[in-house]
Amino acid sequence: MSVKNGAERRARYVASTSVSEGCEAEGLSAEPMMDVLSADLDESVFRGGRLCVVGNICRDVKIAPITPTARLLQDGETPTQAIVETIGGGGANSALFAAALGADVTFAGKVGADALGHRLKQALLERGVQPLVRHDAATPTGSSLVLSYTSGCRHFVSHQANNDTLCDADIDPAIFAGGGHLLRADVWFSQPLLDGGNARILRAARERGLAISLDLNWDPYWGTAPDEVIRARKAAVRQVLPLVDLVHGNIRELNLFAESTDLPTTLRLLTAWGAGAVVLHMGAQGAGYYADGELITEPAVPVERAAQATGSGDLLSVCMMLLHARGDIPVSEKLHLANRVVADHLAGRRVFLSPL
Repeated sequence: MSVKNGAERRARYVASTSVSEGCEAEGLSAEPMMDVLSADLDESVFRGGRLCVVGNICRDVKIAPITPTARLLQDGETPTQAIVETIGGGGANSALFAAALGADVTFAGKVGADALGHRLKQALLERGVQPLVRHDAATPTGSSLVLSYTSGCRHFVSHQANNDTLCDADIDPAIFAGGGHLLRADVWFSQPLLDGGNARILRAARERGLAISLDLNWDPYWGTAPDEVIRARKAAVRQVLPLVDLVHGNIRELNLFAESTDLPTTLRLLTAWGAGAVVLHMGAQGAGYYADGELITEPAVPVERAAQATGSGDLLSVCMMLLHARGDIPVSEKLHLANRVVADHLAGRRVFLSPL
């Protein structure tokens, strides 16, 4: 696998060997490729793009970081600096990111016929997202309590009945009108969609000419469910990869999905199973894009102090989806712009997910 490790206004070098999980290239060739970046792109390039999202929506109740100690498992009370409510769900958050960047965004999902469901739908509308959500009187709208720790880890305590029961019959076909790019987010949460609904949604999108992205995030069953259940869930997702243009995920998630211990093998498997390309979340090391046996990486834009981290991977992916059809823009420039947007989010210079 070859690797291009790019950065703004410098030559690119091509790696002749594999990369480690940290995506550090070995064996860089001595000859620079003089495809130096052109003038900086700016966020105006996102305007006019169209993103359709099918995924989760809920209420997140988030706390400011607290120290993770054993006393949290005992009777008592722990103070924190802040508690806020926001729209939750990877799908809903991705829709909000895209709308904030100036794209035309539609979100399809399910909520209850309760006050919270109506509140979340209205919040999407007020933030520039067209909500095609179905209100199900038999299902309450879900919530998650997001425990953030000073160690940087998080723990979610969730009740997601509306998302767990989402099926393709809940998806308004109007979401496919107008073309653009479809994101199937939160792929692991709904068993009805794993059992064939995902394939029907993606085929419908493909027939309407939409490009398709699939977010391979963490499956809550990993590490807890029996092996045969986990294998069956992975197989259900692998079956739809031939319908997918872009797979998105971080290194750990993608390796676990592919049951691989090294990134080059994982990337080869994902494309061998049918995915067109892979957008790689590399955290502090930046971002990558793998297609046709070549991995292009772009280093992260430095942030002196991270004020928030929630959704940074989703935001990176949204940028790459909105730029997917722009064949006139080199991949390295797309990655660099996405990293700049993510850096603004991390530093708190941009507020994409405002409180409810």
